[in-house]
Amino acid sequence: MGPEDDSVVRQHLVWIFRAGIDAVHGTRCVAGYLEKYPLSGSVHVVAIGKAAGAMARGALQVLDGRVEGGLIVSKDGHIEPDLSRDRRLDCREAGHPLPDARSLAAGQALRDFLEALPGDAGLLFLLSGGASSLIELLPDGVKLQDLQRLTAWLLGSGLDIGAMNRIRRSVSLIKGGRLANLLKGRKATVLLMSDVAGDDPAVIGSGPLYPADNDTVAARDLPAWVEQLLRKIPQRPAAVCAGRVSHHVIASLDMALAAAAEQGRALGYPSTIMYDRLAGDATRAGRGVVARLSDKPAGLYLWGGETTLRLPGEPGCGGRSQHLALAAAGTMAGHAGMMLLAAGTDGTDGPTTAAGAVVDASTFSRIRACGLDPEDCLRRADSGTCLAACGDLLSTGPTGTNVTDMVIGIKYGQGIPEG
Repeated sequence: MGPEDDSVVRQHLVWIFRAGIDAVHGTRCVAGYLEKYPLSGSVHVVAIGKAAGAMARGALQVLDGRVEGGLIVSKDGHIEPDLSRDRRLDCREAGHPLPDARSLAAGQALRDFLEALPGDAGLLFLLSGGASSLIELLPDGVKLQDLQRLTAWLLGSGLDIGAMNRIRRSVSLIKGGRLANLLKGRKATVLLMSDVAGDDPAVIGSGPLYPADNDTVAARDLPAWVEQLLRKIPQRPAAVCAGRVSHHVIASLDMALAAAAEQGRALGYPSTIMYDRLAGDATRAGRGVVARLSDKPAGLYLWGGETTLRLPGEPGCGGRSQHLALAAAGTMAGHAGMMLLAAGTDGTDGPTTAAGAVVDASTFSRIRACGLDPEDCLRRADSGTCLAACGDLLSTGPTGTNVTDMVIGIKYGQGIPEG
């Protein structure tokens, strides 16, 4: 395939990715659920997470004048201005991926909001990934600086999301179902956008309204300062039995992958969803995806999941999807006939404004032509720098969804369109 055909395939990959995230857009999924399962009476809305604005819009679209009030908390730039102009809504932005003073202020605002409600108030919670950082109430003895240091360590520790959330819950008064204590027996409906394997309500957003089965933190391999922090936390309140709180997963990775595969077939690509979740080290995952592609017939192959990165002391610019893509590009180098997109469905990969990247067999050589060493960028967790230099970064802006990461690979051959 020539350069012109190559650019067409790149565009196809972006269209396929877009079809996946559009299928799980927060507004569409919330509105669809509420139309199918109507709520009665007046409703108070709490939306927290990177898709909070889009999910709140879905609720307003269906419930209209029955929304009495609401609290919306999301990442910077993820709440559209017209929502903020709605006088019924308290719209707030807070720190992500690192919590900040606004995260604690949002936690206090949530407490005040719930305590001020009448006893018979109807509650609708809309939760998506990112909630763990965006809103928090801390126990006595834990300061914001402690939380930020702990979160920064967790993000670079290489731990999976389940292990991370067990530690997060241990320093929180609202995670692990403890937020239900503030409901005082009120009935609540919780609509969830899942960014975790298994769509476990106890893990999504650290389960503020869903008690965790396993809240024990294994002390093995934890830094001494983390163990010391955990030991000084006083006894936290137990999560109440949330019998009047119902949880419903309305958007998931599987839904996004199915829609992306359908778009791939519409564009003429034989499309296969790989249902084994990507996990573990991002470098190994990227190289493994290319190895899998090498053994497959020509076609489009789709993965999803959440890999991990163990960051060096002074990491560069990038995120796990960019890192996975760069590692994959190194394995593809010299083996023309493949192209790969890796991106976060929320439109942001790590602490960057890029969603991910689209790479091929020429990526490494184009990076070197820019005077950079791609292997060194991998070692320094600086994938974003070299992918930006060679033009392979993918930027989407906020997407209104968050169902973890997608990886879409094309292997050329007979039956594959050539533009």
